Amino acid sequence: MKPKNKVSDPIQKKLKGLGPAIESKISDKLDDNESAIKQLFVNCSDLVVRRLHIFGSTPAMVVYLEVLIDKQLWDTGFLEPLMLQDSVPIESPQQLSEQLNYKLASTVQPQIALNINEVVQLLLRGEVVLFVEASTEAFSFKVRDKLHRQLEEPSVEAGIRGPRYGFIEKLEINLTLLRQRIRTPRLKIEKLCVGGLSQTDVAIVYIEDIAHQSVVDEVKQRISNIDMGSVLESGYIEELISDQPYSPFPTMQATQRPDLVSASLVEGKVAVLIDGSPVVLILPISFWFGFQSAEDYYMKFIYATMLRWLRYLFAFLAMALPAIFIAITTFHQEMIPTSLTLSLAAAREVVPFPAVMEALIMEITFEALREAGIRLPRPVGQTISIVGALVIGQAAVQAGIISAPKIIVVSVTGIASFLIPNPSMSQAISIIRFPLMLFAASFGLYGVVVGLIAVLIHLVNLRSFGVPYMTPLAPFNLTGLSDVLFRAPWRMMLRRHQQTKKRLE
Repeated sequence: MKPKNKVSDPIQKKLKGLGPAIESKISDKLDDNESAIKQLFVNCSDLVVRRLHIFGSTPAMVVYLEVLIDKQLWDTGFLEPLMLQDSVPIESPQQLSEQLNYKLASTVQPQIALNINEVVQLLLRGEVVLFVEASTEAFSFKVRDKLHRQLEEPSVEAGIRGPRYGFIEKLEINLTLLRQRIRTPRLKIEKLCVGGLSQTDVAIVYIEDIAHQSVVDEVKQRISNIDMGSVLESGYIEELISDQPYSPFPTMQATQRPDLVSASLVEGKVAVLIDGSPVVLILPISFWFGFQSAEDYYMKFIYATMLRWLRYLFAFLAMALPAIFIAITTFHQEMIPTSLTLSLAAAREVVPFPAVMEALIMEITFEALREAGIRLPRPVGQTISIVGALVIGQAAVQAGIISAPKIIVVSVTGIASFLIPNPSMSQAISIIRFPLMLFAASFGLYGVVVGLIAVLIHLVNLRSFGVPYMTPLAPFNLTGLSDVLFRAPWRMMLRRHQQTKKRLE
């Protein structure tokens, strides 16, 4: 399916501005084709145009961008078979195509280009284009550079059990990882191209008869309608195709783990892979997907269930604990024991700020330290985040700027946010924490309850590609609860997997 970008291709604009000769089909004169290519790639020092004779006596010209091709494959798989052959008379384009297929290695099987615009696109994708005298067709060969980094464990999603490798920036390698895990011809891969300047390859992966075709069509339509000059990372697409781009909650799961993507595909979800990005998007998802980890299915269901409830509890604490503390200490002191009230009053006696200002100072400082620990080099970042939190916290308490109970609350809140497996869900909860604190400072616990109700209403009305975000609780589905509120044993989920297996057979 061809992309329907509204952004006009800058190459096409330049083609139109170079006159009728460039807009027409490929010329049968090598000089005309060379002139057209050099006009388009003016001031491009990596463009190589080389004249040669193939099959002994046939004049030809090869064009390529030397920074994009594999030079070793170019020498051994292309030049040697073409130039070191005995003279073969070429009388027609069909005969030329047959000779190319016969002489060249399977790794560089030729494809035909019919106009200059196609030639330009092929050159920019790292292919070598061959022009032959007296032929109005050009032949392209995949001689792309295969350089890429080795497979390694994702640093953000490291685990105890499961595979130790993750996706990398090479789209072909990522698709290979999925093919190796799901060995069925029903695993479909459809490629699109987005970005008028970047011409980024995007692959939509799903399992036929399991994924809803309406979801697949909607994903393809939204990606095809992206109106942007360059798409350099999966985050661009995640924001542009989201149902609710202004919502803090993620409506797609971003991951670097092939096992998680494979499991999601078997469950009927769709994966979006972007060339140049190791992060894969999974959709549609529900709210509960943000609290599930791939390792939940590699351990005993009892421990996995305990971990899920622990995540739900600490996610609530990460979102509402500072607000509840502000509300109780400001408006509802009668709700806490007298001894604790006296202890809190003594700790806050020297603090010059109100409770809400104190909380905002510490929460903002904590978020700044966490961001600094991420952006700095890893050895330095860990030291800054840990030592910085200890030194600043202790110094703030001794200086009487912050009370010790507030340090405890902020520390528990920070630890709670780290228990959420999905970083996007953790970020959403961190954002909601601040308006809840303002509601608590203004209206007490009533403000906290109103804020939580507003969040709940937003979640119930949220959609992920047409799927209700709070499913299977809203709307209610008893069968779906076996993998939401707890991780049921595999025997209890056998019925669902048997249904999936029947679809695959």
